[in-house]
Order: sequence, then C-alpha cells, then structure tokens
Amino acid sequence: MSGTAFDPKMLEALVCPLTQGTLRYDADKQELVSEAGKVAFPIRNGIPVMLVDEARPLEN
Repeated sequence: MSGTAFDPKMLEALVCPLTQGTLRYDADKQELVSEAGKVAFPIRNGIPVMLVDEARPLEN
C-alpha cells in the first residue's frame, strides 16, 4: 500500500459516476464504495480512480 493517504474531505466533492450518488470511504480496502451502484472505486497513491472500467463489483 502507498504512503500517500486519501483525504476524506474529498468525499464532499465526489459522486459515483454511475448513479451520481454518495460514496463511502473504506479505509481498510482503500476504495470508495457506491452502495447504490454496487461498485467500489480504487484509491491509488491517495487519488480516487473514478473510472467505471476500474471499479470492482460489490459482492451481494
């Protein structure tokens, strides 16, 4: 894992590109979770990768 930390204040400005809904920060997995879109976006080097192609589907 990288030493660069994600700034949770970024969540105020970011929305899910699929649903335009809110995101939840998962510090353990270093990703932003969209419950409505059922996907998780990775955070790499402290930067959220908000590309649908990079999102991980959530398990049911």
